[in-house]
Amino acid sequence: MIQISERVASLSPSATLAMSQKSAQLRASGVDVINMSVGEPDFDTPAHIKEAAKRAIDENYSRYTPVAGYLSLREAVSAKLRSENGLEFDPSRIVVGNGAKQELCNVVLATVNPGDEVLIPVPAWVSYVEMVKLAGGVPVLVHAGLETDFKISPEQLEAAVTPRTRLLMLNSPSNPTGSIYTREELEAFAEVLRRYPDVLVLSDEIYEHISFAGPVASIARCGGMSDRVVVVNGVSKAYAMTGWRIGYMAGPEPVAKAVTKLQGQYTSGASSIAQKAAEAAYTGSQECVEEMREAFRRRRDLIVELASDIPGWMVNRPDGAFYLFPDVSALIGREIGGRRIETSGDYVMYLLEVANVATVDGAAFCAPGYIRLSYATSDDNIREAMRRIREATLR
Repeated sequence: MIQISERVASLSPSATLAMSQKSAQLRASGVDVINMSVGEPDFDTPAHIKEAAKRAIDENYSRYTPVAGYLSLREAVSAKLRSENGLEFDPSRIVVGNGAKQELCNVVLATVNPGDEVLIPVPAWVSYVEMVKLAGGVPVLVHAGLETDFKISPEQLEAAVTPRTRLLMLNSPSNPTGSIYTREELEAFAEVLRRYPDVLVLSDEIYEHISFAGPVASIARCGGMSDRVVVVNGVSKAYAMTGWRIGYMAGPEPVAKAVTKLQGQYTSGASSIAQKAAEAAYTGSQECVEEMREAFRRRRDLIVELASDIPGWMVNRPDGAFYLFPDVSALIGREIGGRRIETSGDYVMYLLEVANVATVDGAAFCAPGYIRLSYATSDDNIREAMRRIREATLR
């Protein structure tokens, strides 16, 4: 009998990837499904970035790369952090990996021991809890809802800290809610955290450039926090480079060294060609970033307007990312289209099978009663998807 380790058996599959796969299977069978489940920009990678990758091939960047990434890319990341974020990270404190997802997991594995507690404000991205479980840590969920724009308070943060707390995972702008913590809110968190010097902060800033409320603040800028924050970011969302798989962590030197050691044993360095493309993304023109952000802003306004007209939905106006996270709890316990809706997951399956629109159950983000829609798709798809959802919900 083949044994599967308890480590892997205890993990939950990614709900977002599972729904995207289900959507793709339906489309392959001829069903006209609008996929609003996947967090992926629908734009093409900008031309100057693709040209850099082609040059890298011609220049024979085809050998193993340094585990922590090419120095030239780490220098480009260091310059970006200095000029855009006001953060000083020497390239020796930066590690490049196979997407921001790997670097998030690397940091958790490198800093969390079995039994350590990790604070996770929820709703939270589907993989945070699973990463903590993989490390043998204990996820401690700190809940926020629509009434607070899905943002926790300093009082909630302090109440959740115990002597076993080792890490706070912070995501701003947020997946799945699009909420952004202001500089003042982060300063309030820092005031709490300064009382607990053993707590490290893992700041996931992958949606930083998709902000409709001005520049995004980093908790690493707050007083006394610069040596206690690991910033994770990458090129996937801002530059429409999800498939290139390049992300980075920037943090205290001991964490960078530990992550490099870990990465060296199970993936080694990231793709040589993708790294050169990422370098061009950071050092080249940023007009493409602004153009995509403005498109997402327009789509945000459109989907909020249309979603506000769907019966049983409560929505807010997200300040960033490209997600809407409506509260659909008013529909639970009702019969819709001849079906009894007992959970938000039932409603998600109803929308997929009847409206042919793929969304994601909020329970995957530790927030049952909500659903997530990605508006990283065309205006026409948004209009048609919301029309279908409204019509199906009124049945």
